[in-house]
Amino acid sequence: MNKKTKIYIAAPLFSDAERAYNKELKQKLKKDFDVYLPQEDGLLLVDLIKRNITFTEASKAIFAADIKAINDTEILLIVLDGRTVDEGAALELGYAYCNGKTCIGLSTDPRRLLSLGHNPMIESCLSGIFNSAEQIEDFIKSR
Repeated sequence: MNKKTKIYIAAPLFSDAERAYNKELKQKLKKDFDVYLPQEDGLLLVDLIKRNITFTEASKAIFAADIKAINDTEILLIVLDGRTVDEGAALELGYAYCNGKTCIGLSTDPRRLLSLGHNPMIESCLSGIFNSAEQIEDFIKSR
């Protein structure tokens, strides 16, 4: 039995719409890949705070869990939608890139802070930027 490629999805997860989109993306990819989505598979600040964990302790726990998950994956997929990239996702991308992970982007939104493309510090980390889950699947399967 072939081992599934592990993918970490780095994306904003603060609004209902963002979380719904991320969940849909995971559903599309999980038939062929082992997908880690922090909002489902990791820790969430609001949940930890409700359990009376201090903000500082909760932040450290989230950071440690996400770093471990990135270390355990082969590919980091960053969602680039929005006028600017989510700052947490940008940090996850930088960490993954510096640790030799394959990093790819998903961009379905034409809005950009820069009219010529994404921030060069983001774009230079990426092996490719794709417009759909299907394109991502094709890229990963062709590696």
